[in-house]
Amino acid sequence: MGSCGNGRSSEYDDPASLEKMEELVLPLKLMPLHTNGRLYDMRLSSPTATCVINSSSGSFDPIYRAWTKKYPSALNAFDHIVAYGKGKKIALFLDYDGTLSPIVDEPDNAIMSDQMREVVRNAALHLPTAIISGRSRDKVFDFVKLTELYYAGSHGMDIMGPVGEHDSVTDHRSSINSNRKQGKGVKIFQAGTEFLPMINEVFRLLIDKTKAIDGVKVENNKFCVSVHYRNVEEKNWQLVSQCTNDVLKVYPRLRLTHGRKVLEVRPVIDWNKGKAVEFLLDSLDLANCKNVLPIYIGDDRTDEDAFKVLRDDKRGFGILVSSVPKDSHALYSLIDPSEVMEFLKRLVMWKKEEASHNK
Repeated sequence: MGSCGNGRSSEYDDPASLEKMEELVLPLKLMPLHTNGRLYDMRLSSPTATCVINSSSGSFDPIYRAWTKKYPSALNAFDHIVAYGKGKKIALFLDYDGTLSPIVDEPDNAIMSDQMREVVRNAALHLPTAIISGRSRDKVFDFVKLTELYYAGSHGMDIMGPVGEHDSVTDHRSSINSNRKQGKGVKIFQAGTEFLPMINEVFRLLIDKTKAIDGVKVENNKFCVSVHYRNVEEKNWQLVSQCTNDVLKVYPRLRLTHGRKVLEVRPVIDWNKGKAVEFLLDSLDLANCKNVLPIYIGDDRTDEDAFKVLRDDKRGFGILVSSVPKDSHALYSLIDPSEVMEFLKRLVMWKKEEASHNK
């Protein structure tokens, strides 16, 4: 996912025409959060990335610009955001794919740039920071390689955090101690460990069931299974869906959700990225604090659970990373990972300046 230019204008060339376009055109372009029909849902979850900047004029696509009236750029609204966060402790939650790294054809090649890694490291030194991903926790850690963070893999069902800073993590009845050493000690919370044998079994069945479909990649993310169809011809998407649903017919305790050109097989439990945010805020002793501002940045439909939690609680907000107009529970938007990096840089710089003024 990427833009075709740099910078974002905060002014509209023709506000009147954009208002008219917003009324007449934009509703037809938005992606609803819930739809019926397997193939239709796959298409809605996997929009084609668009060039949001006209290369000849340097202006934004008018439909996208109209959409940003509802979801303003977090860069343009930065002063407003930090004004609201003044004197508050900011907790930062980040998705990985499409947010910290670009979306790529081969999931194993979604490598974070060294520059982004340094920006995230710097953010974690000044703000409590967590990465919440649909990937397995171990895989996300292998991509990021930073010990300063919290990691929540499998859509928040597998959480790792540094030991010694927030002992409340161990108070949760599902928490376990880990003997792993990844730079320093860690503590882990895991939801749904009883599903692990079932997930492994379904993973093997899905590999066998889809092996004849060119381009399919089945990934075991420990507490969930991802069926990637990014490299599958669209005429075969229905077949991918059918094969996946055929396997799940005899597993009523598992459910199917949609991501960006990926089908996610997950346990039927009351846990998602929103629950993971709530758990982490509680672990950080920030759940009941009035002077905390949680910010969640993500690009996927699975991030909507976290956006909704923060919006409903009126204590934080989500930032949707997208170059495609779509409906969301987020309050702000960014185009791509390059804008995410710029936002994080500015956020840390502001936090450092605020800290120096308070000395």
